[in-house]
Amino acid sequence: MSERALLAAQGYLELGMVDEALAELSFLQELKIHDPEIVELRLHILMQGQRWHAALATAEELLRVTPNAVPAYIHGAFALHELGRTREARDLLLKGPPDLRNDPTFHYNIGCYEAVLGNRNSAMQSLRKSFALDETYRDFAIQDPDLESIREDIAF
Repeated sequence: MSERALLAAQGYLELGMVDEALAELSFLQELKIHDPEIVELRLHILMQGQRWHAALATAEELLRVTPNAVPAYIHGAFALHELGRTREARDLLLKGPPDLRNDPTFHYNIGCYEAVLGNRNSAMQSLRKSFALDETYRDFAIQDPDLESIREDIAF
């Protein structure tokens, strides 16, 4: 039953059916519901559904069960940012494990948060690191409303 519920939840997530995905996860036994894989899947589902308060709580849960979980830092910070708590979002990312600094999303999100906070130079420095790790992030920057204040500084 739990394997079927897990696969069904993943399938619903891929289809963008957030409520159905969460319902499938509810079928999992209480012991399995705190499994890091399940918690991370729930986090992805909540993020897709833009349920920022629940996503933040789930990211915190993932950090309790797996203290160095990179997705918990990235998604938890994003949820904080979406809740208007951008400074806390930046600070959460900066507290993350060293592995996080190898992730272009880390640098991109720091760049966005710094831009929103009015720290133009720090934002550009982080964005450059992100682009160096993965050039496709430059495409995101073109459309990202968080970067509106520094758009002219981003060389395309």
